[in-house]
Amino acid sequence: AEVVRVVDGDTIEVEIDGGEVEDVRYIGVDTPESVAPGEPVECFGKRASAFNERLVGGRTVTLRFDREPRDRYGRLLAYVYAGSRLVNAELVRGGYARTLTIAPNDARASLFARLEQDAGRAARGLWGAC
Repeated sequence: AEVVRVVDGDTIEVEIDGGEVEDVRYIGVDTPESVAPGEPVECFGKRASAFNERLVGGRTVTLRFDREPRDRYGRLLAYVYAGSRLVNAELVRGGYARTLTIAPNDARASLFARLEQDAGRAARGLWGAC
């Protein structure tokens, strides 16, 4: 899929084969809000969004799905790969995201939990700033 827009730290819009544009919400992670209507920008929200932009903006990404393909808002739920890098994991590793495990989409939950603990102990990203 081709990334056509980075919405925020954990959501992108992609163009899938055939030209259809889909919203994609990253599985297993939650970044601070930076664009929620009527909500203030949360601590580290803009930085998380900018980091996501650097990872995937304008790139071709691979989407991998877990057990439930969509959320209640109709967004695709995916593990997003930029080349061999799992973007969801990079966000947590760098302290740009917290884990958010929602069964049954929990195949990578233990990896994300481990990365979150490491980021917290090292005070990386939001763990040292917020």
